[in-house]
Amino acid sequence: MSKIKIWIECMRLRTLPVSLSGVVIATALAWWTNRFAAVPALLCLLFALLAQIASNFANEYYDFKKGADKVGRVGPRRGVTEGDIKPRTLLIVTFATLAVAGVVGCCLIPYGGWWLLPVGIFIALGALAYSTGPYPLSYHGLGELAVFFFFGVIPVTLTYYVQALRIEPLVILASMATGFLGVNVLLVNNYRDVDDDREAGKRTSVVIFGRQPAAAAYLINGYVAMCLLTPLWILAALAPTVPVWVLVAPVVYLALHTVTWHRLTTRDGAALNPLLGATARNMLIFTLLLTLLLNI
Repeated sequence: MSKIKIWIECMRLRTLPVSLSGVVIATALAWWTNRFAAVPALLCLLFALLAQIASNFANEYYDFKKGADKVGRVGPRRGVTEGDIKPRTLLIVTFATLAVAGVVGCCLIPYGGWWLLPVGIFIALGALAYSTGPYPLSYHGLGELAVFFFFGVIPVTLTYYVQALRIEPLVILASMATGFLGVNVLLVNNYRDVDDDREAGKRTSVVIFGRQPAAAAYLINGYVAMCLLTPLWILAALAPTVPVWVLVAPVVYLALHTVTWHRLTTRDGAALNPLLGATARNMLIFTLLLTLLLNI
């Protein structure tokens, strides 16, 4: 396997729609409300992607150090575990990526104010706290809560704010909906790895509550996300300012989501691997459909 492919796998590209979606949805709402600003939107997109990649690197490194990943694991190959990447190299690249994300984040200060600096530091610490520190969130059943805030509430509200300098109620609802969709990507990952995580002492929510409740939560999260955006669906049905075609987005998403959930409950082991990408794909399709239909 080439070095480039190894590092691409380490980035976990299939999960990147989680950070991409929040920024895109917020930007679509900014466009719809005539508050779109291209430069801060692009900076938010770059920051979000870099922060997630750094978090993915950190997760791989610290899971390796804690023995949570092992050679021949059920999930996708881990470069540092398999010996393809030196641990020290991965750690250096992790902090280098986080540093670049910090530089990009500082470029947002002229648009949103100096209060973004402590927020950026908080996000950087969160990227590491997921896997390490005195109380690593992913090892204590708090990974889903972290994803909800760091990949839903925070990126959507901040991306909209640096463009509009205000936050609308609908933006808050959209941020929560995005959070629930992002949580499902992590749920699939933890659902697949439950046996390995239990053996390694990693107490994810699936280890704590079991696979059946996790599958139920997965299904519910998708429907709750669409319900949170009910004000938008009502506007689409009643107000001439919103195209009724926006209603296609939740219908398509829920159809894909339900099919993916059914596959989740009927597969095991390595057969679950494609469902991680499918869940992220569903989130991205919804995001792009909503963006397109909201702004035509």
